[in-house]
Amino acid sequence: MQYHNVCLEAFGYALPDEIVTSAEIEAMLGPLYERLHLPEGRLELMTGIRQRRFWKPGTLPSEPSVASANKAIRAAGIDKAQIGALIHASVCRDYLEPATACGVHHRLGLGPHCQIFDLSNACLGVLNGMVQVANMIELGQIRAGLVVGTESSRQLVETTIARLNDDETLTREQMKLAVASLTIGSASVAVILVDRELSRTDNRLLAGVARTNTEFHALCHSGRDESVAGDMRPLMRTDSEQLLRVGVETAREAFTAFLDEVDWELAELDKTFCHQVGVAHRRLLLEALDLTPAIDFSTVEWLGNTGSVAVPLTAALGIEGGHLSKGDRVGLFGIGSGINVLMLGVEWQRSLQSSLRRPRAAAGGSSPALRWPGGAVG
Repeated sequence: MQYHNVCLEAFGYALPDEIVTSAEIEAMLGPLYERLHLPEGRLELMTGIRQRRFWKPGTLPSEPSVASANKAIRAAGIDKAQIGALIHASVCRDYLEPATACGVHHRLGLGPHCQIFDLSNACLGVLNGMVQVANMIELGQIRAGLVVGTESSRQLVETTIARLNDDETLTREQMKLAVASLTIGSASVAVILVDRELSRTDNRLLAGVARTNTEFHALCHSGRDESVAGDMRPLMRTDSEQLLRVGVETAREAFTAFLDEVDWELAELDKTFCHQVGVAHRRLLLEALDLTPAIDFSTVEWLGNTGSVAVPLTAALGIEGGHLSKGDRVGLFGIGSGINVLMLGVEWQRSLQSSLRRPRAAAGGSSPALRWPGGAVG
């Protein structure tokens, strides 16, 4: 995939206020931990995730999506009439029908000429949406497009906790299939891409590479269809160890092709934003790609695995935090269950974002007290 006329113009994001630590989740898993004699601190030790966030009960994905999309539009300084496509690209959506993009389009006040649809591909959804918009811009079909998504983890985590506590037949080995579900966090992100002639940043999207390895599509899966946020009670089964191994192997194969596609030497890759699964995954991925952790930016420790929004959200936070400099060659690396890998190369020039005001928990501070259904926790 080669691009000559597409710029990555602006980001917008929204984070939930409610913070849930791994220690608090373990406290909720008291019956399971007692029965299996599991040591406290196991969840954070295994994943490196200290906390994740939940939206308020009953929040539909479209609500934070509208908020993050409006922030991206304002940051880009673009006329809404110029937005020719809107893609809602998270796993979570409001309803099976109509597309969540419909409600988001209406509440944003976008024009009737704007093409809209939902796109879902596990943790790659927003990156896939960016490729679709970039293709439309490159072909001259539109001048600008918006990709947005919101992941909501409350129902998944709560249902997993209840199932683990209630099923007294579970063994330690069987519990491992549910650990990944306990790492999922909630967040929302939006990305504006524009034709280079409209851009105020000249942050050029240069090229991309996609790779699939569907022999391993069954390593991570939910029930038949549990993506509707309103009243879902989802469960996930994930072979985390095998998924990690195969995902990193597929990424390594894709990375060689990626460097060829963007015409960079390894040493010319200045900064990266990778999918946020856990600290072990990050370490192994960077080692496999022969990259130093110093060029990467991480959010998994305080946001958990935020699914399809993880890579662009981490990029938005990293940009606001000063991770990028003018002239940086940047890699956006997504890995999703399936197995799917998507790598995009960007030549960075400048940001339209305001300076970062990161939540204090992200900087290593203590988490504020939170209200959990049934009483105070933390």
